[in-house]
Amino acid sequence: MNLRVVSLGREEVNVESYLNRNTFRQLEVEESVERIISRVREKGDRAVLDYTREFDGVWLKAEDLPVYPEEIDAAYGEVEKEFIAALKVAKLRIEEFHRKQLKESWFMSEDNGTILGQLIRPLEKVGLYAPGGRAVYPSSVLMTAIPAKLAGVKELILCTPPDREGRVNPQLLVAAKETGVSKVFRCGGAQALAALAYGTESIPRVDKIVGPGNIYVATAKKQLYGQVDIDSIAGPSEVVIIADSWANPSWIAADLIAQAEHDPEAAAILITSDKDLAVKVCASLERQLKGFERREIVEQALKEQGIIFLVQDLQQAAEVSNLIAPEHLQLMIKDPWSLLGQIKSAGAVFLGEFSPVAAGDYSAGTNHVLPTGGTARFFSALSVDHFLKKINLASISACGLAQFGQTVMVLARGEGLPGHARAIQIRLKGEKEEEAWQGLEK
Repeated sequence: MNLRVVSLGREEVNVESYLNRNTFRQLEVEESVERIISRVREKGDRAVLDYTREFDGVWLKAEDLPVYPEEIDAAYGEVEKEFIAALKVAKLRIEEFHRKQLKESWFMSEDNGTILGQLIRPLEKVGLYAPGGRAVYPSSVLMTAIPAKLAGVKELILCTPPDREGRVNPQLLVAAKETGVSKVFRCGGAQALAALAYGTESIPRVDKIVGPGNIYVATAKKQLYGQVDIDSIAGPSEVVIIADSWANPSWIAADLIAQAEHDPEAAAILITSDKDLAVKVCASLERQLKGFERREIVEQALKEQGIIFLVQDLQQAAEVSNLIAPEHLQLMIKDPWSLLGQIKSAGAVFLGEFSPVAAGDYSAGTNHVLPTGGTARFFSALSVDHFLKKINLASISACGLAQFGQTVMVLARGEGLPGHARAIQIRLKGEKEEEAWQGLEK
């Protein structure tokens, strides 16, 4: 299979023009999601049930929305023991990685008796979203629930679309049970996010919503931000592979396919200075796609978003990657660590031939909820930090206020806020109310 090939000159930096990131049917989707959110806010469960019937083809009653404990327990008998064992191994690895991210409250004291600090407190209630549709992702339950639990979140609420029979995938239910999810609801799409943001008769209102989803889920997050916190506004998944002549073309092709099978809008990009390698990768893609069950999805993704950038050297390869700011970056070069220092923007970096993105998607331990669409320039991977609040603390002594109070008054007067200055002066001079005002006027 031939991917689109772009040869870049030494000075060429307009990489964005070659990327096909305008996949969101923005206006149409924005209007549709706005209607959904408004109706769920107004009608609660009734709207959620109506949209579940319309979009998922399932007739449910309000009492059917929750997934009850007996159904969750029964899920263990519906999945392979091998799957449960693998899930437990992945859980342990993800916990080990994310435990390193934990932070503690801190305090600093000054000689004058003033104490400053920061209190670290977990969010109380978080909504998790696990998509359905083309694939089911119990791994996303691990990636969202585990850091939230480590942060100390008390209640985790999972929403996920039901199948045509109104059932929730048993693998998702097992993942939810293993990670301490408090409640599971069988509803998906923008209506589920609206329910989590505003609360309904059945679905609790949460403080934050995290987890991947389609264009409607991403747009709902965008519109609900402010009413509720979110992790990020994620678009289609993407990978950039930087490879040199040392890399195995069959392995590169396999990794491009692994990325492209997510979605027809997924992006799979190879950056190399070796033309022969590019040719070999294309040939390997053709061979590996023969008889592949998700071939149609992969071919559409590679046709629309697949691209090979031919660059002058590895330095330019790093520059191009930084401009793309990909969700996933693989460094399949002889000495990947030598290039790491030049990488400025990426959701996650995978170094070496035995570090495919697929490993990070499941059980390497790193989080797979990552910034997409170039937002790695300013967003980071989902982490324990996303589930914590940082509360500033100040206990100022009389001596301390005397030391910097004059600074406060000068700045406050400069901003035209005499009340601020008075709040300091009345303390420093012990004056009566009218005296403090007169002092400020002087």
